[in-house]
Amino acid sequence: MQLHQIDFAQAGVFSDTFVDYISGKDALKEFYHQLPHIENFEQQIALKKTFSADTRQVLHEALTQQYQQVPAPPQAQIDALLDKNTFTVTTGHQLNLATGPLYFVYKIAAAINTAKALKAKYPAYNFIPVYWMASEDHDFAEINHFNLFGKTYTWNTDQTGAVGRFNPENVAQIFEQINEPKTDLFAQAYAQHSSLSDATRYLVHQLFANTDLVILDADHTGLKKVFQPIIKEEVLTPASFDIVRQTSEKLDQLNYKTQVTPREINFFYLEGNTRERIVWEGEEFKVLNTDLSFSTAQMEALIEQHPERFSPNVILRPLYQECILPNLSYIGGPSELVYWLQLKGVFEHYQCPFPLLQPRNFVLFVDHINHKKKEKLDLSIADLFLDEVTLRKNFVLKNSENELKLDQEVEALNKAFASVVQKALEVDKSLEGFIKSEQQKSLKSLGNIEKRLKKSEERKLETEINQLLKLKEKLFPNGAPQERKDNILSIYVNNPAFISQILEKLNPLSFRMNVLLESF
Repeated sequence: MQLHQIDFAQAGVFSDTFVDYISGKDALKEFYHQLPHIENFEQQIALKKTFSADTRQVLHEALTQQYQQVPAPPQAQIDALLDKNTFTVTTGHQLNLATGPLYFVYKIAAAINTAKALKAKYPAYNFIPVYWMASEDHDFAEINHFNLFGKTYTWNTDQTGAVGRFNPENVAQIFEQINEPKTDLFAQAYAQHSSLSDATRYLVHQLFANTDLVILDADHTGLKKVFQPIIKEEVLTPASFDIVRQTSEKLDQLNYKTQVTPREINFFYLEGNTRERIVWEGEEFKVLNTDLSFSTAQMEALIEQHPERFSPNVILRPLYQECILPNLSYIGGPSELVYWLQLKGVFEHYQCPFPLLQPRNFVLFVDHINHKKKEKLDLSIADLFLDEVTLRKNFVLKNSENELKLDQEVEALNKAFASVVQKALEVDKSLEGFIKSEQQKSLKSLGNIEKRLKKSEERKLETEINQLLKLKEKLFPNGAPQERKDNILSIYVNNPAFISQILEKLNPLSFRMNVLLESF
């Protein structure tokens, strides 16, 4: 498998905010701590050295408990978290059915390889890659499907609340429809577990076997107890709303589009199959879409007795993560890292070190069939990222045996009209406008002729152009990057070694777009 890279800006699929961030543009520097270069991890280690030994013990207990039913758990890595010289690098993602879009595995690969790179650079310390399961998320419509070989497979259930608590008992039926032996691992994961969190942990653990990856479900009473002081302050006397709102206004003034909007209370009430927003109405706290309401005294007592019933939203989930993990960097996609830029002030308020914000690996995988097509069509790596119109236009110009551009004719026409204008000025200056109008008409005619020439040439190259557009659609389905649409099974069923291959090929600290070409 060959690896090629191009710059983020050249790929043309990333926001200006993300590109400006990773390129270190001055306007964004106040919104993060340091860029995620390997030499900057030394200072981050120093900031996290004060991480509580008591919290390490709670974390160890939680992980040990969560891995009880998992064969060959990463116990050595879990035990290492008790050591003050052990730190984590973390990526997070929703519990998408069958892992969801391809970039899920690229995120985790980046965490695993970052831990390896840090160990090589700083051998006195230990580094554990962590996958944070978004088990408390309740947006089921975002996770209940995956795309495979042009078809969408969907899990239907009437369960509600935090998706990690859903029972996936009927999910295995989906893999019976696919009827492919190499999906057995996926079917077993869902058939043999009573919660989506447990099924996802098992599946990801098997896919990334022997990689030191640790998978954390933060929907845990002990871990919420660590976060209890912040839950209390943020529910009773919230600070994050104003902090994030002010930061967002600054970003807006710099013409950077913000990703998330803070609430006055940035917690959901989580119990059983309920996860609903907490709001302050009149003189009491209410849980939306329920009959639950609490006085201030009752709410304070509830936080003391049941911190596990408070689920942070997108504003406070990152803070919760950094409070319960000895974490150095968060590895995320472009939109994730952009919304983290809104949160630095919240971390400062609670005196919690802000992590390095590290882009995940971005990958375009070209299998051996499409690699051969790319070579046959004589396309460069950069060509693959062009929009359809530009790609078609460039292909026709490159492959035509005739001269299709009328640049020389346009130049000659402009010279002729310039001469005419000069002569007209000597006779009647009022004719200049008329002549220039005629010039524009003539240039437009030449433009139309050039378009006709290209269209005629396109018809001659129709077979090749159809092949070109089919290749483009395969790599960018419906115009979106492949990694955001296709599922790991689209590769895994033909190449079970794919995850091992990307772990070998991808550098998590080389911030460029990766193109992997499978040999043919």
